[in-house]
Amino acid sequence: MERMEVLVDKLMSSGFEIGKNVVIALVIFVVGRYLVSLVNKLVRAMMERRQLDPAIRSFLGSMINIVLMVLLLISVVGALGVQTTSFAALLASAGIAVGMALSGNMQNFAGGLMILFFKPYKIGDFIETQNVMGTVKEIQIFHTILTTPDNKIIFIPNGPLSNGVLINFSHQLTRRIEWTFGVEYGTDLEKVKQILTSLIEKDSRILLEPTYLIALNKLADSSVNVVVRAWTKNEDYWSVYFEMNQSVYTTFNKEGINFPFPQLVVHHNKE
Repeated sequence: MERMEVLVDKLMSSGFEIGKNVVIALVIFVVGRYLVSLVNKLVRAMMERRQLDPAIRSFLGSMINIVLMVLLLISVVGALGVQTTSFAALLASAGIAVGMALSGNMQNFAGGLMILFFKPYKIGDFIETQNVMGTVKEIQIFHTILTTPDNKIIFIPNGPLSNGVLINFSHQLTRRIEWTFGVEYGTDLEKVKQILTSLIEKDSRILLEPTYLIALNKLADSSVNVVVRAWTKNEDYWSVYFEMNQSVYTTFNKEGINFPFPQLVVHHNKE
């Protein structure tokens, strides 16, 4: 009977100790999450005051958050009665094993550092890479986040981004637009050039330096193709492109200049 009482006392004592540790761990977790969130906000505010590059802010913020969450996890495990030194060693061993298994992520981390150092693009730039196009929204530890023109979110690993071909449409202040307009054979090309010149020079968004080009580009099967090349600011590219298409269509129709369409002539021989 006495042995049973001793066993019950030990179980109750152990249960009380475990329950106390669980409560303490929960409190540490809740308070820790709040403190991690607070520290993240303070770090972001400090980096904004120092006017750090948005890409660096995003990268460092992501890395600091991961470090703080790991420290919080170690604190919670310690509150549960587990030796933190043993747990830290286990965590380090697991980290090495996971790192070897996920070596690609290490490449992505290194790629992120290369991107921050060499700055092939920054937050807000419009880029094309890995067969996708979009505006850079964030540069994080392992990947870069793009927003596509139709508002899709794309996550691209930093490793391929730092090693692959990348087109940055926002790196230069200006960009060249190219149009090709096909007119019927027999059309007065001088008149076509005069109309196109007038439309270009009336649009204040089209730059006169570098100068624009209007030239006969190709004698195609059904049309005489005239190419127009002109420069504009990056932010005006698409609006100028689409509005010029509409202006040319309207003006050509008004001036009696016809757009050709493919035709097939069939010769029927009577026998």
